Amino acid sequence: MAITKVLIVDDSKTELMFLTELLQKNGYTVRSAENADEAFKRLSEEKPHLILMDVVMPGQNGFQLTRAINRTPEYSEIPIIMCTSKSLETDRVWGMRQGAKDYITKPVDAAELFAKIKALD
Repeated sequence: MAITKVLIVDDSKTELMFLTELLQKNGYTVRSAENADEAFKRLSEEKPHLILMDVVMPGQNGFQLTRAINRTPEYSEIPIIMCTSKSLETDRVWGMRQGAKDYITKPVDAAELFAKIKALD
């Protein structure tokens, strides 16, 4: 299935605006959430084809939320790309162990992001 609907989970309004604009300019339908509760609310409203997940957020962090989504049967098939400022290899490995399909560090390089999305298609 072609990826056209993306949910961005990030507590930074700046990042949300940047990623939303970038994706919309390239034909994606974008919804956003600023925390875990909002993310699950958005998921229940409409299932996206992809989730871009920040790690550092208040309350449940992106690693915990990725794990929770992957353990929820109705959402477990949605691919998640971690999209974070945490650039250590141990962070990347931990994110993948939580169920992320890929990992990209901020500032996001548009070409790299679209290559990772295309690889999931």
